[in-house]
Amino acid sequence: MKLIKLTALSAAVLASTAALAADPIIVVDNDNAMSYEAAPASQYNSDAGIIRNTTGAIFGGTKTLFNTAIHPASVSAEVGTLGYGASVGYSLNDKVELQAGWAGGDVADLFGGDFDVNDVNYDVDSDFSNPYMGVQLRPAANWFTVGAGIIVPDNDLDVTSNPNGGVYKIDDVEYNANDVGTLQGSLEHRNKLAPYATIGFRPNIGNNWGVFGEIGAAYLGKTDATVRSNGTSTNVGVKGSNLGSGKTSAQVAAEAQNELEDENYIEWLPIVKLGATYRF
Repeated sequence: MKLIKLTALSAAVLASTAALAADPIIVVDNDNAMSYEAAPASQYNSDAGIIRNTTGAIFGGTKTLFNTAIHPASVSAEVGTLGYGASVGYSLNDKVELQAGWAGGDVADLFGGDFDVNDVNYDVDSDFSNPYMGVQLRPAANWFTVGAGIIVPDNDLDVTSNPNGGVYKIDDVEYNANDVGTLQGSLEHRNKLAPYATIGFRPNIGNNWGVFGEIGAAYLGKTDATVRSNGTSTNVGVKGSNLGSGKTSAQVAAEAQNELEDENYIEWLPIVKLGATYRF
C-alpha cells in the first residue's frame, strides 16, 4: 500500500514539475481571479523567423504524450540537384534540428543533360536515389542555417556517345564512328556513404508554414565506368589513313572507358535545393 501511495505521489509531483518547467502564462478571468497555465511546446518568433522550442519536460499540464512527442516535428517537400523528395525533422531546440529524408528521380537535365570527356560528347540518363540523414544548425537562432550529414547514394547514370563530324576522337586518335558503332555505358560512384555540407536559410512564415533554400556539396567519390560498343569492325578506320587502326570496336570502346572513368563525373555533387516546411 505504501508503494502505491509513493507511486501516486511521485506521479503528481512529476506532472506538477513538468507543468512549471515551461514558461508560465498568467491568465486573469472576468472575476479578476489569477491562474497559471504552461506555455505551448513551441512558439513562433516573428523577429527571428523561427519556431522557438519551449518544451520543458516530457509532459506539460494536460498535454497528451502524442502532442508532446510530435512538437516541434515537421515535414518538408523539396526539389533540387539531389532530386525531388521529402524529409521529416525534429527540433531539439531553437538551434538544432535532426532530419531524415529521401530525394531522387531523373535530374540529369539539371546538369545540362550531357557532358564532354576530352573530345567525346555523351548524353546522360539518370535515376537518382539519395536517402539522407543530417542535422540543421541555426548558429544565431535565426533563419540562417548550416547543415551536415550523410547521403546513402544509389544513383544510376547511363551514357550514350554522340560522334562529332563522323568520328570519335579518343586519346588524340580520330576513329571512324561508323566502324566503332555507338558507345554506351554506365557510371557508378565508389562512395557508399557520401558526406555533405550546406548553408542556407529557413525562415518561417507563421506558426506552421516555412520555406527554405540550401546550397552546398556532397562528396560522391571517384567513378567506375563501363563502356561497350555495338560495332563489329575488326579494323576500325582512322581519319586520314587507309590502313586503319588495327583495333577492334571493342578495343576502342575500352579506350573510351578509360577516359570516361578518369573524368570522375560529378565526383563532387553540387547541392542546390528549395522547399517548403509544415510544422505540427
